[in-house]
Amino acid sequence: MKKVESQVSFPRMEEEILTFWDAKKIFEKSISNRPADKLYSFYDGPPFATGTPHYGHIVASAIKDTVPRYFTMKGYRVERKWGWDCHGLPIENIAEKELGITHKKEILEMGVEKFNDTCRSKVLEYVAEWKKVMRRFGRWADMENAYKTMDLDYMESVWWVFKELWDKGLIYESYRTMHICPRCETTLSQSEVAEGYKDVKDLSVTAKFELVDEPGTFVLAWTTTPWTLPGNVALAVGKDIEYVKVRYNNARGESELLVLSKVIYERDKEKLFPLVRELKNGELPPIPPEAVEEFTGEKLIGKSYKPLFDYYTKDE
Repeated sequence: MKKVESQVSFPRMEEEILTFWDAKKIFEKSISNRPADKLYSFYDGPPFATGTPHYGHIVASAIKDTVPRYFTMKGYRVERKWGWDCHGLPIENIAEKELGITHKKEILEMGVEKFNDTCRSKVLEYVAEWKKVMRRFGRWADMENAYKTMDLDYMESVWWVFKELWDKGLIYESYRTMHICPRCETTLSQSEVAEGYKDVKDLSVTAKFELVDEPGTFVLAWTTTPWTLPGNVALAVGKDIEYVKVRYNNARGESELLVLSKVIYERDKEKLFPLVRELKNGELPPIPPEAVEEFTGEKLIGKSYKPLFDYYTKDE
């Protein structure tokens, strides 16, 4: 029997439980007391040890700890092998900063071996901090015998798995659109791209797409990614948005009908259709734009337009 105190100290209670687990080796016994022939494998993507654990790691750890505990209570032997991801840009960026490197060619001039040695010396810099946080969080994992993706036996096992998949005909070669870092000269993962995301002012392009059933009528489309235009296959319109059809003389003096948002037209008319500008030889002065029709986007749904480039239409 133990007297319950009226004022509970949760930090002290936490430390008492953790100390009990450590002293009695409760985690180790949760594995050794289960039969070796009743395994439950839990695959856990290893984190980088190039920084301290953040909120995302803690949330994921809660889930990753719950599943093995459940199957342990069901009588399974769950060997929760911890690992460290030692590859990728995070550690390379740290090594480059340490060595004062700003370009890939400097790595080649210095020597790849020296660069790799610096990476190895930095890759496990925060292991102690990770162990401390995971212990405080109460997550059970074998961090003392953790594998590292830079271990030769680990890399050999990856190649073995790849060969097995190849022999089974499960590997194929294809193409995939990837983000490329011009400085590092390598592909980037989605998370690496997101880490460097920031809002900046940039140039934009307004392209005009001619409607197939209305020659001389163009839908204006705004984009900040003009490099996607050669592969464009659709335009987005809002069926309840109000649009206007504007008659306007282009730089060659030809009359065109342009379809655009009514709000944009009324707000940016002078910027979109400048009446005062320097004329080149043979150019006719522009005339004021005239909104000749108003309608909702529902009228545009299902319409066909001519692509800006005919790369794909030639193949049909």
